[in-house]
Amino acid sequence: MLSTFLKSKATKIIGVDIGSNSIKALLLSKSSNGYKVENITTLAIPKGVVVDNAITDLQVVGDLIKKVKKQFSKSGADHAAAAVSGSGVIMKTIYMNAVKNDEELESQIEIEAENLIPYPLDEVSLDFEVIRKNEVDKEKIDVLLVASRTELVQARVQALEFGRFKAKVIDVEGYVLGRTIELVKHQLSEKEYQQPIALVDVGASMLTVAIVVEGQTVFVKEQAFGGDQYTQSIVSYYGMSMMEAEQAKVNNELPRNYIFEVLSPFQIALTQQLKRMLQMFSSGKNDNSVVKILLSGGCAKIDGLDSAIQEELKIPCELSKPFTHCEVEKSIDFDLLNKTGTNYMMACGLALRNFS
Repeated sequence: MLSTFLKSKATKIIGVDIGSNSIKALLLSKSSNGYKVENITTLAIPKGVVVDNAITDLQVVGDLIKKVKKQFSKSGADHAAAAVSGSGVIMKTIYMNAVKNDEELESQIEIEAENLIPYPLDEVSLDFEVIRKNEVDKEKIDVLLVASRTELVQARVQALEFGRFKAKVIDVEGYVLGRTIELVKHQLSEKEYQQPIALVDVGASMLTVAIVVEGQTVFVKEQAFGGDQYTQSIVSYYGMSMMEAEQAKVNNELPRNYIFEVLSPFQIALTQQLKRMLQMFSSGKNDNSVVKILLSGGCAKIDGLDSAIQEELKIPCELSKPFTHCEVEKSIDFDLLNKTGTNYMMACGLALRNFS
């Protein structure tokens, strides 16, 4: 059951973000001013090893996680947290009659799950959490139901164990992203913090939105869209290989007209995807619209993306800066860490499970 991982508590949990292009790992500790970055690393994943958030080669991913374990060996941390996402993950808020005990609630959840989840229950891992009393009917409660195909959960567990970690938490990326509000709230005014804030992660293959109000994640949405589309456009326009296109992006070696031929269409497409996702939140919320967007992910620093989003959506948008107010281990380059901070938001959210 997914719940056996979600409810576990342990000291020194390393956040291990297994993405399409890289594995990012992070260990945080508490400090007098908040949090301290004890260790951090990124390891590239060969193309095709993680496809649509599914691990296709456990051996390769496990070997990379072994390297993570070696790099973090001085910390003494044996536990790790990872996350699932994509079409194999289902998140629904259901409205149920209030019950007297957890056993009765769990029985009702199983009945509801059979009707809501398009997979046999013996093929999924389930967890749930009571969110609040229903605003309309005080006799009912709102319950968050999360289900993932067990094969996705087990692939993460096996990859961590292959890398000699104990899988202590298997989370869901949308809620992982929402948890990072703890590290970026310094970018918000007190008034903004009390209103809906959109944390937006633009990954290689997935656009993830978590809307947070006063530290609580109230809405999560994913869309299969990301930097891979941008890279593929470069490949198509300029006859490059995928590797050549990636290097050209990183080294700013693209033709001058790429802004009009590739960059601008990608920005427009991404902005439209994001606009629809935010509209899904605001509809039915009495115009309780998002007041700020904090952007993260490997594609967040694409030239002018934050400005394009702000101009189109008329919502202030800026890059997430999770490490600005953190203490940092002496061996870590503080300036470099802050330059690449937007890439580590998922790893941050996983590492924060250490303190939840």
